[in-house]
Amino acid sequence: MVPDPAGPGGARDVDAAARRDQVRKAAVASVVGTSIEWYDFFLYNTAAAIVFKDVFFPSSTDYAGTLSAFATYAVGFAARPVGAALFGHWGDRLGRKATLIVTLLLMGFSSALIGVLPGTEAIGVAAPVLLVALRILQGIAVGGEWSGSVLLAMEWGDQRRRGLMASLPQIGVPIGLILGTGAMTAIALSAEDAFTSWAWRVPFLLSLVLVALGLWVRLQVLETPLFAEIVERRQVARVPVAEVVRRHPREIVLSALLRCSEQMPFYIFTSFALTYIHDELGMAQGLALGAVTLASVLELFAIPAAGHLGDRIGSRRVYAAGALLVAVLAFPYFALLNTGVAVVVVGAVMLAQLTHSLQYGPQASMIAESFPTRLRYGGAGLGYQLASVVAGGPAPLLATWLLHDHGWWAISVAMVVASALTLTAIALLPDRSRADITADDAYSAPAPRAAGPSPREPRE
Repeated sequence: MVPDPAGPGGARDVDAAARRDQVRKAAVASVVGTSIEWYDFFLYNTAAAIVFKDVFFPSSTDYAGTLSAFATYAVGFAARPVGAALFGHWGDRLGRKATLIVTLLLMGFSSALIGVLPGTEAIGVAAPVLLVALRILQGIAVGGEWSGSVLLAMEWGDQRRRGLMASLPQIGVPIGLILGTGAMTAIALSAEDAFTSWAWRVPFLLSLVLVALGLWVRLQVLETPLFAEIVERRQVARVPVAEVVRRHPREIVLSALLRCSEQMPFYIFTSFALTYIHDELGMAQGLALGAVTLASVLELFAIPAAGHLGDRIGSRRVYAAGALLVAVLAFPYFALLNTGVAVVVVGAVMLAQLTHSLQYGPQASMIAESFPTRLRYGGAGLGYQLASVVAGGPAPLLATWLLHDHGWWAISVAMVVASALTLTAIALLPDRSRADITADDAYSAPAPRAAGPSPREPRE
């Protein structure tokens, strides 16, 4: 079952003007769809930090309830590689567009169901069990979303600007975080007395409206020309995920390790920080939510800027700078939070997010260009999402335990270790920033690492 590149959704015969229009539509569709997906995912993260322990684990102590809530949060990350493999298979078999429509629907309906899920006091142990099941579906949806949205933008865009084009879907993360934390902040401030009883459900139900918008936008986009060419040449892989695991295991593992200093600190800076600022420092929940929201606004500009900078001076250099900054700021970050001064706390959260932007901007192109077109959806998705199991998902859970048993300094040590793992992966991952990613021979042997900056071909 293979799509026809010349039929509906194909890109083979698109002229120059229509192509420019499709590039714009692909960029918009990637950003809008990814923002909606991350809105739903981060909405759960925020709720897990501030409300789920009361609704779904009411009989637990504060410490046990927080651990339980973050454990259900981590389950979604464990499911993400499953989604990467499942949708990676179909994304490399049927195309990027069709797969992205399914991931959007799956995420939207899972989130809406969380919004109507009764609490433990109403249906007993079935409540947390169903919560976990819906979180797994969220994880599967996000697992299939990332590589498809990145490829939709990157494979339609100018190949000399792969870093910038691939970074555009990445701003879906701060947009989703702004929408998710912003919605929770607004509800918490406007319906404080009713927040735990019912008001927290409203943002989850709003996801259905956002999904309708996302579907309308994504249906406007044709299949990418690079995938259409693979179809035309009859080079579609029969079992793409199995093939990419067999042929490119090194790139998959290194792509996962590449993300350690980006993903693990990110969820400490966003999800765990909400608990730390409120419970440990005794500061208002609204302040914590506001700090994360402001940091996300900053990332709207910093992520594409980092992607563009990667095209100019080399993605590896920009990424390595971000990873080093994580290690440099690991201890000062908590020292600044511990001052308890509102403006200093907000500044620390925003500064920490800049380390994420420097890595997240060039990251998408670095991972995606490590795999050939016919195996790129599955390979990039697996590499990206495997980091969720060892870095992102356990991060708030690990941080909660380290803080309880050892103190905040132990969390800083963990971030330094994550930085070291990322720097090692950067050194070992083949540099294909100058390679023609449409050519099969670019992947027949490890690519040479560039001696200096690695811009794409000179601009016309």
